[in-house]
Amino acid sequence: MPRFNLSWLYMFIAMTIAYLYFTSDDNAGINRQLTYTEFKNMVNQGYASKIIAYNDNTVDMFVKPEHVKDVFKDDYKKVGRSPSMHVEVGSIDALDSFLEKAQEEGHFTGEISYEKKSDFFGAFFWNIAPIFFIVAIWLFIMRRMSGGGGAGGINPFSVGKSKAQVYEKGDNANRITFKDVAGQEGAKQEVQEIVDFLKQPEKYTELGGKIPKGALLVGPPGTGKTLLAKAVAGEADVPFFSMSGSDFVEMFVGVGASRVRDLFRQAKEKAPCIIFIDEIDAVGRARSKSPSMGGNDERESTLNQLLTEMDGFGTNSGVIILAATNRADILDKALLRAGRFDRQIHVDLPDLNERKAVFEVHLKPLKLDDTVDPETLARQTPGFSGADIANVCNEAALIAARHKKNAVGKQDFLDAVDRIIGGLEKKTKIMTTHEKRTIALHEAGHATISWFLEHANPLIKVTIVPRGRALGAAWYMPEERQITTKEQMLDEMCATLGGRAAEELFTGHISTGAMNDLERVTKQAYGMIAYAGMSDKLPNLCYYNNEEYSFSKPYSDRTAELIDEEVKRMINEQYERAKEVLTAQKEGHNQLAQLLMEKEVIFAEDVEKIFGKRPWASRSEEIMNQGSTQVLAEEKANEETPLLENKEA
Repeated sequence: MPRFNLSWLYMFIAMTIAYLYFTSDDNAGINRQLTYTEFKNMVNQGYASKIIAYNDNTVDMFVKPEHVKDVFKDDYKKVGRSPSMHVEVGSIDALDSFLEKAQEEGHFTGEISYEKKSDFFGAFFWNIAPIFFIVAIWLFIMRRMSGGGGAGGINPFSVGKSKAQVYEKGDNANRITFKDVAGQEGAKQEVQEIVDFLKQPEKYTELGGKIPKGALLVGPPGTGKTLLAKAVAGEADVPFFSMSGSDFVEMFVGVGASRVRDLFRQAKEKAPCIIFIDEIDAVGRARSKSPSMGGNDERESTLNQLLTEMDGFGTNSGVIILAATNRADILDKALLRAGRFDRQIHVDLPDLNERKAVFEVHLKPLKLDDTVDPETLARQTPGFSGADIANVCNEAALIAARHKKNAVGKQDFLDAVDRIIGGLEKKTKIMTTHEKRTIALHEAGHATISWFLEHANPLIKVTIVPRGRALGAAWYMPEERQITTKEQMLDEMCATLGGRAAEELFTGHISTGAMNDLERVTKQAYGMIAYAGMSDKLPNLCYYNNEEYSFSKPYSDRTAELIDEEVKRMINEQYERAKEVLTAQKEGHNQLAQLLMEKEVIFAEDVEKIFGKRPWASRSEEIMNQGSTQVLAEEKANEETPLLENKEA
């Protein structure tokens, strides 16, 4: 049998239309349009042989053969078998009256018929058009689900295919190695085994060893987990499948599990290779024990398929899975067991030396002057992630370009740090003199108490220029320590309460300016008592609960009241302590507030001139103070430039 072709259908439709056209009585002869007056004259002259009236107030008048020549004149030889005249009438009633009169007078002796005009093509269209419309919508939805169809046309069954981006082996244009990843030496050392296995698998298999099937990269956002996974694939020079956890989730049931199966099928075909699933907590969240407590069947079926695939392929098949998340505590326990994600690699925030290395990487493409020192910048950015440092470098370049400089300088980087931490300066914000003095007293209170407390963070600078949502700000250099003692936390709490205490002591009233300070202090106090066990009445107790669907407190109501009492006692003690320090240093505090009113921005050197040298300054603080001294000297040396004049204004 010959194969079916759409051309057959087109030919059949064309032949049908031609048949209807040539067999229609309406087209058997010539058809001319008449006015109603001409129609009446021809009827009265006896030219009409037959009249057909239609329901749309139109009339066809057929001409007698003996009068064809009189009606059509020169065209009478081409009139056809049934020549007719077409006319539109005002109403059928008027036509009836006219024809009855013509019959009575003997002008018309032919037949009169009334017919209902049928539109074959219109009826066909209105019956078939809805079907075509529904089919078109269905094809459009299937095309969108399948990602546009591609060159091969619409494929609605590709919705279950994997959406992973594949970086092939030998792709040097997008290749990333460990040289592109600054810092994270511990994490790179752990993933080095994966690279060695992909390069030389026989080194481990000959001794009977088994390489871990999966490694979970855990760490805060912006620390370079995705970059580290790409570097592993680049070092091993193997295919790299990159996919986000949310790419598995779809509105259709079973699509997520189908994509998991397709992803692992492709990976097995290109083994050895690496599968990287970013933000795996989107599908790897712990399954609920109760179906009514927010369980998602589609997400859980996707997770079940992922668990099956990870434990289904051979040990030495060469497919290694890397995943990244910053919420490892909510992942399903079955996902973290041995044989699936055998190890967790912690990618923490970079320390001082690692931040210096990250700065050196991001400073390479910038045009710098001689004042930029990566070590000083690393000390000025404690707690910054790799993404934050990249943002600092970019922001510094934008600031330098905005000021029409030829190179990026140290002050540009410091301004960029201030911009990221505190927000954009708003010197145009209108404040009264009373408000400005209140803010100056508040910020001077923070600076004074932090100067005289041993464990408080060293001060860098204080400003009363509004930034972001803050009316004033103070910059500190926190120590990078692994553990924190109770005394250190109490000193920090006391320094945080110094602003509210200064307002009450020296203005006689309190304001809403300390809202952020009170929020931080309250959270810190609850953490110390409920989690760290640093309370006198509740010692050595931790009430931290990690259950996601737990709606009950892990302690009684009586214990909750005791926690509240301990929090209030601890905060009140530090508040009174802050007032005592400010009362003892009243003169110096007032001088510092007045200096803030005049200069708006003061540095640690200005505080040292008023209070003297800090008695327990550390080596890192001395280095930091030296750096800020250089910044201050540069500002004084360039204070005549238009830029700094505007800044002072």
